[in-house]
Parts: sequence; structure tokens; C-alpha cells
Amino acid sequence: MSMDPLSVSLFEMRLEDIHRADPWLRYEMSIRDFIALFPVRFKNGRPIKPDHPAVVGVDREVFLKVLVAFNQSFGTKK
Repeated sequence: MSMDPLSVSLFEMRLEDIHRADPWLRYEMSIRDFIALFPVRFKNGRPIKPDHPAVVGVDREVFLKVLVAFNQSFGTKK
């Protein structure tokens, strides 16, 4: 099973929304750099939740928004 380009695009659009809503992120990095922090990877045809980027100071609140965006985009269920 290959990745779903529509879901990946939806996730990236949600990341753009998160970036635009956060003044600190807008000041610190570009939208493209922010999206690059959360590459979509697949294992056995299923999307893998992104890891918290250790290099850049993305705070917990922003990372939780990223996880929500991921779940909304890929429809992952527990």
C-alpha cells in the first residue's frame, strides 16, 4: 500500500494553519521549514505519527496540535 497524497496534502495544509496561528513560529521559521520538521512516513502501508523534533524548540502545545492534525488528516484510530 502506498501513501495517500490527498491525506499528506491535508496534513501539510493543517501544519500551515498551525504555523500561521503562532506568532513565535512565524518569526522563527518559514512554513516550509516547519512542515519539513514533520515528514510523513509509512510502515506497512500505515502512516507513522510524527516524532517531536528535538532540534528545534517546538513547544508541547504546538506539538499536540500537530498530532491532532495528523490524526484528522489520516483518520487514525486507536
